Amino acid sequence: MGRPAVRDQGSGTLDRVLVAEPGAAHVDAARVHEKPVVERGRLQVADVCLEHDRLDAEVAQPLVAAGVAFQVADPRHLEPHEVVRVVGDALRVGLREADTHFGCETESMHEAVMLAELIRANQPCVVLTGAGVSTESGIPDFRSAGGIWAQYDPYEVASIEGFRRDPRRAWEFYGLRLDALAAAEPNAAHRALAGLEELGLVQAVITQNIDRLHARAGSRDVIEVHGTIDTASCPRCGRSEARERVRELLPLPRCADCGAVLKPDVVMFGELLPAGAIDRATALAQEAALLLVVGSSLEVWPVAGLPDETLAHGGKVAIVNRDPTPYDARAVLVVHASAGEILAECLELTSTSSS
Repeated sequence: MGRPAVRDQGSGTLDRVLVAEPGAAHVDAARVHEKPVVERGRLQVADVCLEHDRLDAEVAQPLVAAGVAFQVADPRHLEPHEVVRVVGDALRVGLREADTHFGCETESMHEAVMLAELIRANQPCVVLTGAGVSTESGIPDFRSAGGIWAQYDPYEVASIEGFRRDPRRAWEFYGLRLDALAAAEPNAAHRALAGLEELGLVQAVITQNIDRLHARAGSRDVIEVHGTIDTASCPRCGRSEARERVRELLPLPRCADCGAVLKPDVVMFGELLPAGAIDRATALAQEAALLLVVGSSLEVWPVAGLPDETLAHGGKVAIVNRDPTPYDARAVLVVHASAGEILAECLELTSTSSS
């Protein structure tokens, strides 16, 4: 039996083997069909190519068990269509046994496995989140067809010029957001990221969101580069009010000390980001072996430039977002799916492997 070339690892005595197809031993052909099978929860993908005019299971079995060199491919280099299935355990050496127990897993399972392995193998991992991570908590995003900007002009209600020109109109917009946040709870994505931090697999969360759901889910190191809607401050004297008090003061909250209109403590269009927050975010991105982007369109600068910082310093970028982003072509993994589903599965996989 011919042996494939070894790229990342050498030969070793095996008692298990991954084969390309169920029933591969019955194939009368020059080659067994070559496609990788991802073993769930493992760091490697074995791409086994058996070369023989006729594959005889009884002959192949001891040969494989005695020691076979196999090509180990990096899972990040595989596209979903290149993988036959994700299995929960390696197929045993008996090549005549088909993989009937596990069958074909969903593509999302494959992507969760790939993401889990990326996070484990590339530390430190820093997460960058946008509005898409909170949509499963009932908070609308901004740029999708049904997003906030389809109903409001951002330069009227979310720019500093618009706020100064018509603060009542701006507070109408932020009042609705306060109502939405009052009923919102952290979702599976928030909880999974907090869990990954607890396992030591996420160093910090950089968020463009102002909803505080990461902190409420249990994430400890959260950098809020766009501020928070939890408070509002007086631009004249600096007095600050908590969100509950601000809601009582609607429709136009005013400072109890000087009477000026309060401004929500969010970064509006036309304002600079807090220097401390963006400086720390940039440093984290530069030091990250993996920057995991979740629920961000990567269109709002300067935060949209953070993946460039990671890539320029030798790190990798992975993206979980329902819609395409400008960085998809440069990412090692792109998942267009529910952040909650993918991250929850990723946490389960990493928790199982670390226990």
